Amino acid sequence: MKPTDTSDPDYFHKVVDCQWACPAHTPVPAYIRLIAQGRYSDAYMLNRESNVFPGVLGRVCDRPCEPACRRTRVEEEPVAICRLKRVAADHRDDITDRLPKKPAKTNGKKIALIGAGPASFTVANDLAPMGYECTIFEKFDKPGGLMRTNIPAFRLPENVLMEEIGYILDMGVDLKLGTPVNSMKELLKEDYDAVFVGTGAPKGKNLSLPGREEADANIHIGIEWLESVAFEHIDKIGKEVLIIGVGNTAMDCCRTSLRLGADSVKVMARKPRAFFKASPWELEDAEEENVDILVNHSPKAFVHENGKLTGMVFELMEYDVDENGKITDSRVTGEKTIACTDVILAIGQNNAFPWIEKDAGIEFDKWDVPVVDKVTFESSQKGVFFGGDAAFGPLNIIWAVRHGHEAAISIHKYCHGESLTQRRPDQLKLEPTKMGMFEWRYSNAFDDSERREMDHVALTERFSNLGTEVELGFSPEKIATEVQRCLNCDVQTVFDAPKCTECDACIDICPVECLSIVPNAEEPVLRDAVNATNPDQALYVSEDLPYTGRVMIKDEDVCLHCGLCAERCPTAAWDMQEGIITIPHADDQNALDKIFEAAE
Repeated sequence: MKPTDTSDPDYFHKVVDCQWACPAHTPVPAYIRLIAQGRYSDAYMLNRESNVFPGVLGRVCDRPCEPACRRTRVEEEPVAICRLKRVAADHRDDITDRLPKKPAKTNGKKIALIGAGPASFTVANDLAPMGYECTIFEKFDKPGGLMRTNIPAFRLPENVLMEEIGYILDMGVDLKLGTPVNSMKELLKEDYDAVFVGTGAPKGKNLSLPGREEADANIHIGIEWLESVAFEHIDKIGKEVLIIGVGNTAMDCCRTSLRLGADSVKVMARKPRAFFKASPWELEDAEEENVDILVNHSPKAFVHENGKLTGMVFELMEYDVDENGKITDSRVTGEKTIACTDVILAIGQNNAFPWIEKDAGIEFDKWDVPVVDKVTFESSQKGVFFGGDAAFGPLNIIWAVRHGHEAAISIHKYCHGESLTQRRPDQLKLEPTKMGMFEWRYSNAFDDSERREMDHVALTERFSNLGTEVELGFSPEKIATEVQRCLNCDVQTVFDAPKCTECDACIDICPVECLSIVPNAEEPVLRDAVNATNPDQALYVSEDLPYTGRVMIKDEDVCLHCGLCAERCPTAAWDMQEGIITIPHADDQNALDKIFEAAE
């Protein structure tokens, strides 16, 4: 194999699995170290550079970072990354003086943003401080999009949401509430230089079964029902509620039902638990509140008497699952009727653009989803961009934030007549962490503590008020313990081949046996030498070593970044250096252009 090109920003970035897995690429280990030092405001600001809504996402993120966490290499549970994000938000000082300010003079470019959700606010967050005049149009009388309408207040308090939205509005963003856009063609006639669509996927899926029309009064579409609850149009529900579906929306529906007066709530799943879409913690929280989750029940019909819903008929299913966990066959083994007063359908949601005319120049595919470039987020109509659920269908808040950052870059380039595809690459710099002969400016000792559990409000206190937040946050003891569970994966093992004397000291001390010095060979042979079994993670290969011409190899997949190799090495061939990745946003484009021009 050729020597590994560690100058490629993605090489060391990918080794930081949590940051690599985060759509917004939040620098997780870096902000956890700041929390460990009690620098909560600094941790919050570092979070905000990438994810924009640390207080919101510290409560309700889908946590793609946690399954990727390297802590699972040594034990079952990952670091509580999401909850530590909330720690930074809950314990920070006033940071308003550290936020971008409204410029004294705008640049004359006007941007229309449709929908006051996370994607639109991220675009405004990036562009407004650069002098763009951003106007957000929202059909409801309160902002937030799905963060407000789909996530109940007992998970995301309104004051947390409004505070972080307020930071962006204070940058000079014009928010027009109760102002729906009814015609794309008419909007395009106005003097906006670009348009961003961040309206989400607001149409819940229906279930057309016998009895649906007759029992309509007590059958609700999940996201529409949650929306009505959020705006206080609905404040009660019947005593026996069935939730159809097992995604995160279903979990919000079942827990909300309990707070609106339901005595019995059952979540009906068509498949076994291994196939649920809901996050494991969402399921745990629902079951803690005595929600029953019934598997292998496929809806067949609604039962009604005199125009009133009385129950549902389900087919009882049985499945064959292969060794890879895929369903290979299914069969109906029986039938069951379950009594209920209300049914909430939470089986998915779709995009809906009734206000975009067919001749507005925007192409839609066969599923009525706009055709959007996955790099630039531009539609077939020049100057019209999409992001969040409106672009590619339902995802989650952190993906909407990522889309907003990328769309903001494109809008900035579009407004200046530049190529949308020629974007500044990621940048990585390595900074030594050595403070002494064997001292580092981070804690590299392995802490074997188990993941801390979140404290919750007592069950007896949860249901009297829909706005009572269930999760209380981490105590000081739990914060101090959880931050030490992070393995500091962004502090990289950097190898200087000419200094190596091939003494094998690093190999002897490595606790996970990820190092070896061997004759160079093809990749499969080298992988076998260190038992590197994960092909998705890189194998490090050094230059030829000076004494024997062999190479140092390292399995990046299992390395704990403990620094023992660097501490043990007598020649300092190994060093521990922090890899600081820069993911360019819209305001980085001009500055980076100048840097690249100077380099050329």
